[in-house]
Amino acid sequence: MNFVAMDFETASAKRYSACSLALTVVRNNQVTDEFYTLIKPDTPFFWRNTQIHGIHERDVADAPTWPEVWRHIEEFYDKSKLVIAHNASFDNSVLRACLEHYELPTPQYLTLDTVKTSKKFYPEFPNHKLNTVCEQLNIDLHHHHNALDDSLACANILLTQADQFGADRLKPFVRIQG
Repeated sequence: MNFVAMDFETASAKRYSACSLALTVVRNNQVTDEFYTLIKPDTPFFWRNTQIHGIHERDVADAPTWPEVWRHIEEFYDKSKLVIAHNASFDNSVLRACLEHYELPTPQYLTLDTVKTSKKFYPEFPNHKLNTVCEQLNIDLHHHHNALDDSLACANILLTQADQFGADRLKPFVRIQG
């Protein structure tokens, strides 16, 4: 399998308030690369978001803005590439909102949501939150709500599902985004 797992953290309820992003690149069923950055959002921080992920306004004071980050990662988003996330509707909406906010073109790409695959393949789990799925599948999740740890965990969930059920059983979950 070849894909990129993405995870955003946001500074507030505004979807374009991305304050961190991680990408975990998988090629031939192996994690081959990781990318993590803080992002200086165009919004103030809300205390509840900071409480969840631990990122403060002072942490991103010297961080790149979204347009600067996008220049480094846009190659991962094209119609031939699969980008996954755990609760992909959230992460895809953050990406779209950031691009729209900064008036950048929105690409088309393939996407898959590991919440949906987990609900299908593991209906007996008590819930399908990232930390629960990882615990049930014995996947390490060091710091939940750290974007890099979350994207790596998401990648490992999909790799586990591909191993247990076969990659063909995952294909119906792939959607076109953008």
